[in-house]
Amino acid sequence: MLDVKDLSVWLKGLIGAGISGGTAAISTSLVAPETFNFENGLKKLITVACVSAIVSIAKYLSAKPIPEDLPDK
Repeated sequence: MLDVKDLSVWLKGLIGAGISGGTAAISTSLVAPETFNFENGLKKLITVACVSAIVSIAKYLSAKPIPEDLPDK
């Protein structure tokens, strides 16, 4: 059976992957500030952050799939 500590470590990794992917938007805004900015390009910046977060989460899940043995309540 999966330990609750193991599950919390897995969840922290999943959240960390999402945050890491979302921070790619910062790099994007530094590379192309005329397109990806907080004034006119906020929607594009948020889109880049979400897509990058999804890709990072998918990569994390491919390396560490969802635990099968969840603790009983």
